[in-house]
Amino acid sequence: MSDPDMEMDCTAVLADVWLMLDGECDQATRQRLQEHMDHCSPCIEAYGIEEKIKGLLSRKCGGDQAPDGLRERLRIEIHRCITVSTTVTEVVETDR
Repeated sequence: MSDPDMEMDCTAVLADVWLMLDGECDQATRQRLQEHMDHCSPCIEAYGIEEKIKGLLSRKCGGDQAPDGLRERLRIEIHRCITVSTTVTEVVETDR
């Protein structure tokens, strides 16, 4: 995102994603989040990652309380894996 207003909105959206996943946000908040994600592929990707983390925690913890910090450690590790697997190719043309 190059638009600072959109980046600021992305920060707010990502902060509220867990409320949406847990069904703890009101209809207006859910609509605001969904409208933003409909137009922002980085946020919809982040939502998908958070959704997978929530599902994984639910399956693996079997309803038990997850240890403090587990979600954050998983999020950091997944983000690290995504960052490592992303490559950038630069093509440089020279005049001869």
